Amino acid sequence: MTANKKNELMEIFSGSAIEAEIVRSILEDNKIESFLKDEYMGTIAPWHTAPGGVGSVKVVISNLDYPQAKPIVEQYRNSK
Repeated sequence: MTANKKNELMEIFSGSAIEAEIVRSILEDNKIESFLKDEYMGTIAPWHTAPGGVGSVKVVISNLDYPQAKPIVEQYRNSK
């Protein structure tokens, strides 16, 4: 493995528009940049969004932030 890791985008969470926004906000509070993917589909047709399924809203982060973000997202999932 090399010391210089390539910065790539990755999905860390998928779910309803509301859940994805909560996760994005929690990550932001922890100084982890993220954005929502497919958020408009979740707004236009929320009945089509299923956690991890078709039409779900995804939270995307840098793979370099994954080690810090993973326990934060897991804590959110376990608190539901």
